[in-house]
Amino acid sequence: MPSENHPGGFLERARQELKKRPPGERVRDFLEIYAPRWARAHLEGQGRRCMDCGVPVCMGGCPLGNLIPEWNDLVSKGRWREAYARLEATNNFPEFTGYTCPAPCEDACVLAINDGPVTIKDIERALSDLAWAEGWVGPRRPRRETGYKIAVVGSGPAGLACAQQLRRVGHSVTVFERDDEPGGLMLYGIPDFKFAKWRVRRRLEQLAAEGVQFRCRTAVGRDVPLKALLERFDVVCLAIGAQKPRDVQLPGRELQGIVFAMPYLTHENRRQAGKLAQPDEALWAEGKRVVVLGGGDTGADCVATALRQGAREVVQISIREKPPVERPPDNPWPYLPKVYRKTYAVEEGAVEEFGVDTVAFLDRDGDGWVDALEAERVRWTYDARGRRVSKRVLERGLIIPADLVIIATGFLGPDAEALEREGVALTPEGVIQTDDGMKTTRERVFACGDARLGASLVVWAIAEGREAARQIDRMLRGETELPPSGLGTPNPPLGPQA
Repeated sequence: MPSENHPGGFLERARQELKKRPPGERVRDFLEIYAPRWARAHLEGQGRRCMDCGVPVCMGGCPLGNLIPEWNDLVSKGRWREAYARLEATNNFPEFTGYTCPAPCEDACVLAINDGPVTIKDIERALSDLAWAEGWVGPRRPRRETGYKIAVVGSGPAGLACAQQLRRVGHSVTVFERDDEPGGLMLYGIPDFKFAKWRVRRRLEQLAAEGVQFRCRTAVGRDVPLKALLERFDVVCLAIGAQKPRDVQLPGRELQGIVFAMPYLTHENRRQAGKLAQPDEALWAEGKRVVVLGGGDTGADCVATALRQGAREVVQISIREKPPVERPPDNPWPYLPKVYRKTYAVEEGAVEEFGVDTVAFLDRDGDGWVDALEAERVRWTYDARGRRVSKRVLERGLIIPADLVIIATGFLGPDAEALEREGVALTPEGVIQTDDGMKTTRERVFACGDARLGASLVVWAIAEGREAARQIDRMLRGETELPPSGLGTPNPPLGPQA
């Protein structure tokens, strides 16, 4: 056993991740996939693997600028409460990221050059679990009121982070949400088995106790014009996400049984919450042959949901070729590794198909419902930015049976047509246009998160919300005590993949 400050802990311990529940067990329910118990001693040992590098590249891989070496070191010494204080200093909702983030910080860990990186995500998750269990998390009301009123539109991770930061410096904050409950993506977009919804609701209770007000079933631009908000509030911040789906325009697209990923996932989350008397047949996979188009995280969530609904079989199709097991020479550390990683969903029994391009949806019995896909097996050439340029067809006429097709090929941007009519300009890419201070083209209106970046990660959303709060506070008062986020490049190549 090395001493507490042993610099060679990574030489004496291998990377050992916290376990998930066995696939055959977890696929039968909607409980979280993670094993419910972990040992402090195990994670303290994993924390000792952190080398406390002179240049902490892991922090560079984190948009929040999390103080990763500091809380790794404190955990390794058993000083968990101090470690949580370091984590909470840069991340409003560490359980959001600890449970759902793909951990670009681990890919940037120096050990990842030729070894298993430090289990940063496991330690973050455990810190948050312990903090709630021990009562270290509670409301932090402001010391004084500023008199300024801010409207935050959208209650996903970006909107909630922005609202909490602004409230903690004394501004009056009202969050507007178009759904029946606040929580956004964390509530309705991520399956229960990846992130239990009681975790979202207890954070909402914390924000409410701090004085943040919530107004649900209100779509700004539809139910309430942006102009009306600006008459009542000093500033409006748009954190509306980017849920406009990328469609697949092919012959047969009009057939029944072809649905988008987000309505499919939202439907199941509502069912799990007891908000549906019975499932919608068009969004229900039981007994069906299911095909998921899209090889990213959203596609994996759809695969796992279909398996739990009792699908007869599930096939996940990626238009790209299967990545190599090891980094290719043109993909060195610390860039995001372009390697194959089996998803939790595939572990549960789905079939993966790579390099398959769908060319048509088929209705072979004439009942108006899809029953198969026609596809080609292909190989692509790419440009310098990794975009597909041309394909070579290796095999034609592939027929893939399908009673339900779920399109999970990514997102185009926010649903912002109504806001655009009120003077909020969009970029050519379809996201909200902002300057370096996150101001939109409409006076006193800011934007943050996926609405201005395009679909990305929860960790980026939180970082964006924190930074937007800082920019708003500085505009209102001429200065700000809110800390800067660790935001780097404006849009990392880490979002949902087609």
